[in-house]
Amino acid sequence: MTDLAAETAWLDATAQAELVASGQASPRELVAAAIARAEALNPELNAIIHPFYEQALAEAEGELADGPFRGVPFLRKDLGAALAGEPLHMGSRLLKEIGFRSPFDSALALRFRAAGLVTIGKTNTPEWGILPTTEPVAYGATRNPWDLGRSPGGSSGGSAAAVAASIVPGAHANDGG
Repeated sequence: MTDLAAETAWLDATAQAELVASGQASPRELVAAAIARAEALNPELNAIIHPFYEQALAEAEGELADGPFRGVPFLRKDLGAALAGEPLHMGSRLLKEIGFRSPFDSALALRFRAAGLVTIGKTNTPEWGILPTTEPVAYGATRNPWDLGRSPGGSSGGSAAAVAASIVPGAHANDGG
């Protein structure tokens, strides 16, 4: 892991946004640091199922929205916040097998982008988000970073595990109930 990856690991989204705003770090540096943490930690956690690393690096080098979280690395749950053309499997083995991709941009994903967040990937979720643990047949179980023998819960278990492991300072989670 790079020095910046270690230095920013436990900073929240507000602190990371301040690093960008003050010029102490670039969006690309923060995104690259989050990707380094993801590459080191995700193989054991199985929190990120759709990595967008190259796309995120390119986005971080480009013109980002001037929102309050400009340049902060982020993850979106694979349920409820999709952009057109992205994989959208919602924990479903069938959608994974047919390679389903979102035909539209969700309002929520567009708001995350407008806030300046840079999505580095999408996180694991139980099938259709209906179970209390994140153990879909499609992608396998997500593990709790504090105790790999336990679940981080569901349906936002992939997001919870990624934030708890300090891969990113924040991630999309929701409750359909």
